[in-house]
Amino acid sequence: MKPMTVTLPMPVEIKEGYLEVREVSGGRVVTVIEVLSPTNKQPGKGKDEYEEKRLDILSSSANLIEIDLLREGKAPRVVSPVPQTDYRILVARRNRRPQADLYGFSIRQTIPTFKLPLQRGDVEPNVDLQYLLAEIYEQGGFDLAIDYAQDPFPPLKADDQAWADNLLRDQERR
Repeated sequence: MKPMTVTLPMPVEIKEGYLEVREVSGGRVVTVIEVLSPTNKQPGKGKDEYEEKRLDILSSSANLIEIDLLREGKAPRVVSPVPQTDYRILVARRNRRPQADLYGFSIRQTIPTFKLPLQRGDVEPNVDLQYLLAEIYEQGGFDLAIDYAQDPFPPLKADDQAWADNLLRDQERR
């Protein structure tokens, strides 16, 4: 009897990137910037690992910035009740914990700017993600790579879909 060839499941390693702001003299981590990925928001090992890492950061002397630009999945937990929004940015300063600033915003709103928390006495720059993402979009040629005839996934709410359709028509992309 001849054997049958089968395919086995192989482990998939997903590397999650993040940014650290470190002090120049000693290399101590001052601020960790996390941009959430789908694995951070879907049940399973990736979300569990991120939640553990988040607790480690919140237990340290580092500030945490968590940027969630994904509409799908469950956002990392906060204790306070918060309204449902499409996106959010969490700024957790080490000297204010357990309180943190949460910027919730919708697909129709400009991404809010926020101060990058640094060490006491340092001038904290404004972070304008809207500008940064617009520059990346423009310089990366993403207008040519995205098929705007397709509806986004996950689907938008009906009123947001109508707004997006009008916006894309005005820009002659639909």
